Amino acid sequence: MDFIEVVRKKVAGDLEDFLLADEGAVLVLEGAVHSVRDMGEIAFVVLRRREGLIQTVLEKGKTGIALSEIREGDFVRVTGTVKKEERAPYGRELRLVSVFHLSHSAGPLPLPIDKWKLNTSLEAKLNRRSLSLRNVRERAKFRIQEGLVRGFRDFLYGQGFTEIHTPKVGAKSAEGGANLFKLSYFHRPAVLQQSPQLYKQMMVGVFDRVFETGPVFRAEKHNTRRHLNEYTSLDFEMGYIDGFLDICEMETEFLRYTFGLLKREYEKELSLLKVELPGTDRIPYVRFDKAKELIAEKYHHRIRNPFDLEPEEEELIGRYFKEEYDADFVFVTHYPSKKRPFYAMDDPEDERFTLSFDLLYKGLEITTGGQRIHDWQALTEKLKKRGMTEDGLEQYLDTFRYGMPPHGGLGIGLERLTMQLLGEENVREACLFPRDMTRLEP
Repeated sequence: MDFIEVVRKKVAGDLEDFLLADEGAVLVLEGAVHSVRDMGEIAFVVLRRREGLIQTVLEKGKTGIALSEIREGDFVRVTGTVKKEERAPYGRELRLVSVFHLSHSAGPLPLPIDKWKLNTSLEAKLNRRSLSLRNVRERAKFRIQEGLVRGFRDFLYGQGFTEIHTPKVGAKSAEGGANLFKLSYFHRPAVLQQSPQLYKQMMVGVFDRVFETGPVFRAEKHNTRRHLNEYTSLDFEMGYIDGFLDICEMETEFLRYTFGLLKREYEKELSLLKVELPGTDRIPYVRFDKAKELIAEKYHHRIRNPFDLEPEEEELIGRYFKEEYDADFVFVTHYPSKKRPFYAMDDPEDERFTLSFDLLYKGLEITTGGQRIHDWQALTEKLKKRGMTEDGLEQYLDTFRYGMPPHGGLGIGLERLTMQLLGEENVREACLFPRDMTRLEP
């Protein structure tokens, strides 16, 4: 009887093996044919690995395979001799002695993935998403996005948070309103969740501190550069807080930790995309109403909506704090109560406002958070005041009936954070497979 005991080291090496191999060493590599350049008697066949590009050299008549049999998109296993070559990536190349096909490309690639930039429209890139992401710059965006999620998880684990996984189909939405995807769940009405908010709060009574990374759904009929109908939310909720600024401080520390992680371990991708990490040493915060006054005065902006921030106002607030304080981030606090969900705690000094905030990054809201109502009676009274029923909220409200600590939390839009960090103009550039009003594929 045979048993699986350990992970066997593959015969084929990786980029690290290639870089550490002595000159003249024989090495086996596997990868995708990223590009082929025919120079006459020799050809450069560049292989793409998850770690980067490796230059190999095919000399005519020395491998038993004709150059015409190798095309971009093929996956191959090659054997060759390591040679130093200053002009090659990493200062070395592999002189091939054999090429074995793992799979063949059916024909010429429909996108020029070997080019430095994909000079094609966003729609063309999205229509051929699995191919466009093979471009090294396109792929690098999502390596950086991986670093953001990794930083979120690692940091919160270090702060005593427990990772949870909540359902995305429910009887009631956390946010309320009409922007819901409705469906039939075994002949019962259900919705796709706009947020894990209610579950996060319930779990604070169990674990004290919880977090989740997962999809959320918004049936908003927007077709803008900043909106998706399904996106990934980085959520956390923490108990025993003294006030909503505890949440702001936790997010600030997360950003510092994560940008430090990116600088240490994603330097290649940051350099490739020429990304400059923002400063997080000092993040200012300003009241919602004060922020409106500041931009109205400095930029002669007319305030049209006193209860919310318009996209133009977010941009002007970001511009103001960059010009005045050289800050890429700013917390805008004390949003009006009528624009916040029922569970948001009102400011005891002025119940027209809440103990909540948004974090703006380069003039775009990437985070919404704040302190929640933790008293059962106050929560049920606010529901009644808003004309809401308890239908579908019974389990949630029961949690508070039997006691909850003071708590609060936030949700970060992963794609928006990625978009702003990379300097992209459209949030779809920062989503692997975007879902918007017109796109359900791929």
